[in-house]
Amino acid sequence: MHPTTPLTRRTTALLVGALLALLAGCGSPAAETQARGTEAAASPAKAEPREVAPPGLPGMPPVLDPHDIYAANRPNQLSPAVRGFPSRVYVPNTNSNTVSVIDPATYKVIETIPVGVQPQHVVPSWDMKTLWVNNNRGHTLTPIDPATSVAGKPVQVHDPYNLYFTPNGKYAIVMASLDRELVFRDPHTMNPVKSTPVSCYGVNHADFSADGRYFIVSCEFSGELLKVDTERMEVIGQQKLPFNGAMPQDVKISPDGKTFYVADMMAHGVWVLDGETFTTPTLLPTGKGCHGLYISRDSKEMYIPNRGEGSISVFDFAQNRLTKKWSLPAGGSPDMGGVSADGKVLWLSGRYDSEVYAIDTTSGRELARIPVGSGPHGLAVYPQPGRYSLGHTGVFR
Repeated sequence: MHPTTPLTRRTTALLVGALLALLAGCGSPAAETQARGTEAAASPAKAEPREVAPPGLPGMPPVLDPHDIYAANRPNQLSPAVRGFPSRVYVPNTNSNTVSVIDPATYKVIETIPVGVQPQHVVPSWDMKTLWVNNNRGHTLTPIDPATSVAGKPVQVHDPYNLYFTPNGKYAIVMASLDRELVFRDPHTMNPVKSTPVSCYGVNHADFSADGRYFIVSCEFSGELLKVDTERMEVIGQQKLPFNGAMPQDVKISPDGKTFYVADMMAHGVWVLDGETFTTPTLLPTGKGCHGLYISRDSKEMYIPNRGEGSISVFDFAQNRLTKKWSLPAGGSPDMGGVSADGKVLWLSGRYDSEVYAIDTTSGRELARIPVGSGPHGLAVYPQPGRYSLGHTGVFR
């Protein structure tokens, strides 16, 4: 066979081109329609694919928005499970062994519920149908029906300083501070499933990664942080905070799920931590006695009460900096709390002043100062928006 010459290749190309032109000119309307239809069908493929959240902990409700894990917490976006509950603020009085119930519409205490010894936090259950009062030294959990504010029979649970729930609702996690354990329990009966010992002192607060596969725990009395595998129920990381005398408190993850913030009442600021790498965090100074962390209903800001100076710092996520500081006009000791369902009021307990503060989230103005029992601590505003509760005073997603 003779090799093709350059002239032959050129001639072949011209013939092919002419043939294609002829076919195009003689194409039927159906063929043209089909061609146009194919082109039209193909064009949407050029659009950017919709971003979806990575797979989470098995059984966990899917993340609604990969850019905002708090997307379900918009103002008054109440789940059908809580929609009929009256709006109340439940305040555990650690020294009085009671829970004060406040009507937020009138700023008045309307009921005082006797509970166990040293109640620390009022914690919404994963399914949001029960409020659990953590009676730390009484070694019990008192259930409260949020539909009626009636307390039920206490459940025996040793050393319940704080209480969380895995994002799939499979386990309750008791922060047994003095026992130095994380106790995984049945979320309804509270029967123990597994006890995970820890080598740090004072486990107390936590928050979960966006995919729910791990959580970060603060150890108050030894100034340490833990990283815990949710499914394996095991500690997979531990570090000492780089501050002499550090005393970490509340833990909260950013809306984009990339950063953990840890309040520190002795370092007087917030530790900024990459939870994935679990490398040494950096400190963002806020104020004396930095204690709690609360996300605004639009996920744009975080409210940070500084218990030692009677102020609240406001952190802007988009700007990645503190933008405001509100001071209580008569001082005080703002501690733990939560944001109202409509997002307009920040409620905080006054730990050392036997009072509760209601603060306007737009202006920082004090709306009310309400007398309660002695040693008010982890109050819960209820109900709140969200699909399920991760525990503490109300961490919803």
